[in-house]
Amino acid sequence: MSRQTKDQASELTHRLVPSPAGRIHVVEQGSGPLVLLVHGFPESWYSWRHQLPALAAAGYRAAAIDVRGYGRSSKPAEVDAYRMLDLVEDNVAVVHALGERTAVVVGHDWGSPIAANSALVRPDVFRAVGMLSVPYSPRGGPRPSEIFSRIGGDEEFYVSYFQQPGRAEAEIEPDVRGWLAGVYAALSADTMPADDAPDPHFVAPGGLMRDRFPAGQLPAWLSEEDLDFYAGEFERTGFTGALNRYRNMDRDWEDLADFDGAPVTQPSLFAGGGRDASTTWLRDAIEAYSTTLPGLHSSHVLDDCGHWIQQERPEEINKLLTEWLASLPAPAA
Repeated sequence: MSRQTKDQASELTHRLVPSPAGRIHVVEQGSGPLVLLVHGFPESWYSWRHQLPALAAAGYRAAAIDVRGYGRSSKPAEVDAYRMLDLVEDNVAVVHALGERTAVVVGHDWGSPIAANSALVRPDVFRAVGMLSVPYSPRGGPRPSEIFSRIGGDEEFYVSYFQQPGRAEAEIEPDVRGWLAGVYAALSADTMPADDAPDPHFVAPGGLMRDRFPAGQLPAWLSEEDLDFYAGEFERTGFTGALNRYRNMDRDWEDLADFDGAPVTQPSLFAGGGRDASTTWLRDAIEAYSTTLPGLHSSHVLDDCGHWIQQERPEEINKLLTEWLASLPAPAA
């Protein structure tokens, strides 16, 4: 049974719905074909605050979730409870709990591969997929941990830094608000370090991630109130559930072996930031879209935009999403 409350000021409906995780927190607005919005790290449903009303106004039922491990959703204790296939099944459970058979799924950052794999593994449920910031790249190649261990050279790539349970938490949790402000600024176009500064995606020997974060300035898209919301969520939940997503990448590689090299064939959309490493480092993946995303509607790289694309450039992303959604065939009755 779902629990529902109504925020009259914002017209947002909050629900807790059952899922394999236990429960998933869903925030929705509008009516019409369902569009499921999946956030990334370190965020929450709130990262879609600009898209929920825009999609509702365009005639869609927009539903943004807290991914398991975040916000009001369940946080299983086991590290391996955060495998990609588990998150796919959470998404399926949300669609069904909302009384729908199918949905369009849109994801940002980690939400992008979660959305892509949802479409890949459950094409019966997810009829189209939108991906923001992280391009689709099919499963394949060496074990992910081997790749990440080679990337840093003398330094440590942040994904490797996140692997040991408790290590990143020890850096982040004593000052959640300060760490979040730093990571948001580090990856935003208007506040990120200069090109010749040390890269915040890497950790120096004996150092911390936050050593390379900008200090004292919030990006234009992030108000003090926005930061308060994010900080309040993570101060309540801690970071372990969120970080456990990174700790399952090798398990995902094993679990998805049957999908090695598989394309996502449903109608799709991609948008990334021109100053976002997630987009620029994976340029080859974008160039391969004719093979890996044969149903691609369009691919966009927004100039002078960083990683937090739907918050940095909400009007442009809302326009791209609503125009793409309008192009899709109507869902089956």
